[in-house]
Amino acid sequence: MSHQGESGALPVLIVMTRWPASGRCKQRLAQSLGKASAAGIQARLISHTLAVAESLAQNRVLDVRIAVSGAGPKACRRWLSPQQGVSVNAQSRGGLGTRLCHEVLRARAHRPPTSVILIGTDLPDLHQQDLLTAIDKLNHSPLVIGPSPDGGYWLIGLAAEEDPHWPFHSIPWGTDAVCRLTVERARRLGRTPEFLSWRNDIDTIGDLSGWLA
Repeated sequence: MSHQGESGALPVLIVMTRWPASGRCKQRLAQSLGKASAAGIQARLISHTLAVAESLAQNRVLDVRIAVSGAGPKACRRWLSPQQGVSVNAQSRGGLGTRLCHEVLRARAHRPPTSVILIGTDLPDLHQQDLLTAIDKLNHSPLVIGPSPDGGYWLIGLAAEEDPHWPFHSIPWGTDAVCRLTVERARRLGRTPEFLSWRNDIDTIGDLSGWLA
């Protein structure tokens, strides 16, 4: 099973996550559940996401890069013990858009052009098929988006030749306009995005319904 593109390079999945330390992640959840419980939820979400991603990496469907904020690269590698096809690095400095763009550029360095998919770790119902569908759509479209009801997106994918600067520059992160403005910008540039199903990520205690049972 392989999803190599015309360049021969596997698609790259970038998992953006935060170090699951008490008081350093899931701030909105921490206000309701406490810092330690919020950090525990973060750790569970990361474990699930990486289990899905690593299984695809081991089957040579994609390569996985885990980009962590809140800890140095050595600590990240000790914590995650990456598997075959998985690498770990600390996120760069700067705002979210800068960090997302930098991770795409870093993933493409020293390899032929390849498609790149970015996700977070707030998806308790993430399944392999979500990522396989995104990869297939990127074979026909320069941009793939998985929209969220809060106005953001839970996944964004860029085709192999797509410049990573325009989707992430001057976007009002944390607002309900992120997905809409990204799509509008894509269409102004002549890109026709493909969409995945709607998904709700976990930011507040209301998003946990049915998951912690």
